Amino acid sequence: MAFDFELVGKIGSMALIRKGDQDIDYNIFSRIGAQLKPGMIWVSSGSVEIGRLDYIKRNGRELAGSVEEVKTDYAAQGQTILMENYRRFIDPKYSVRQVLVEHQHFNDPLKRAHILGLLERAAAQGAIPIVNYNDAVSTEETRNIELSDLKSHGVTPVECIDNDETASVIATWVRARILLIMTSAFGIYRAPDDPSTLVEEISGKDENEVVENIREFQKNCVGASRTGAGGAKAKLEFIIPSVQQGTTVIIGHGSYSISQLVEGTVPRTIVRAR
Repeated sequence: MAFDFELVGKIGSMALIRKGDQDIDYNIFSRIGAQLKPGMIWVSSGSVEIGRLDYIKRNGRELAGSVEEVKTDYAAQGQTILMENYRRFIDPKYSVRQVLVEHQHFNDPLKRAHILGLLERAAAQGAIPIVNYNDAVSTEETRNIELSDLKSHGVTPVECIDNDETASVIATWVRARILLIMTSAFGIYRAPDDPSTLVEEISGKDENEVVENIREFQKNCVGASRTGAGGAKAKLEFIIPSVQQGTTVIIGHGSYSISQLVEGTVPRTIVRAR
């Protein structure tokens, strides 16, 4: 098939953090920013965790309150820092555009077309979209009501609470050649938390056989890098629509550069039809 975008990429929250120091890993922002260019769409988690770390740094303690309120406040604080760092490290000749989305933008045809138009124009205008879920204004209660209403009308909704899903849906929309998911693991493991069991490739003679093989590998997948994350099993589920349209999916560690993962010079899992 013909591809309209070269790459849709996504990085997870914990891949942007130096865990031992409880601080932002600026080297990762630098590596990513240096290789982003128009024709790419970047989906970035991190606003909540970065906001949390920033608040602790400034106040010496975590926020108190309900889980929903605390998440909202951290997200609002962290999103500005997230965008500041992408702008700092992306080539200054390119524009950078913040795109905050919610599930409704993916389930309503008019809103979906509006977002798609924004993404398509960005490539033509020399701009790089940085996409994130809008945690600061989306409450779980309201979201669940809206999703339940869609389901009651026979619709299978896109939730996009997990940015792995957001990236996969966007890659399908824009017909991306590559979907790159950067995480705190080196790829998909046969044994949970054991990098020595890295699955280097999930493939098949066609897209249907690839999906069958994905289902087999999902049986080994448990756990996630943080509370609220879907983990490897969810990642594999989310990428299926992209695989079915012919997109090559690469899952690898956030410490590597985009080019290293795409070219296969570092450990990774690649999912594709042969």
